[in-house]
Amino acid sequence: MTTRLIDNDITVHCLTASSFPAGVKEVYDKLHKLYPPENGRTYFGISWPDGKGSLVYKAAVKLNESDATPGAPFETFTIRKGEYLSEDIQNFMSDVTSIGRLFQQMIHEPGIDPNGYCLEMYLNPTDVRCMVKLA
Repeated sequence: MTTRLIDNDITVHCLTASSFPAGVKEVYDKLHKLYPPENGRTYFGISWPDGKGSLVYKAAVKLNESDATPGAPFETFTIRKGEYLSEDIQNFMSDVTSIGRLFQQMIHEPGIDPNGYCLEMYLNPTDVRCMVKLA
């Protein structure tokens, strides 16, 4: 694992999955239909425990300059600038559960922000960068 710096806050627009993991594909399908993966858009997954034994999961997009700001049901979320513990997974679709296993390892590392979240940044259709904010 490495440490990566996010220099500036990143504003993204999100759709919340109805459940985790069952509802995740549905929100990404809707997100990609409304904002196709082209023209400089970056996609993220943001998750944290809901306090009831499950996860809140948001599929998010950083819009390009020509995109209109979406209305409901989209929410705005700010990915905070700062240092993140980070590791890339190549060809993640061959074993989607590798993302969860990596996050389980990362959240137990020393120095993790207790008020943070797990952040997936989709680098391309096959590779994802997994990050957890450091305190």
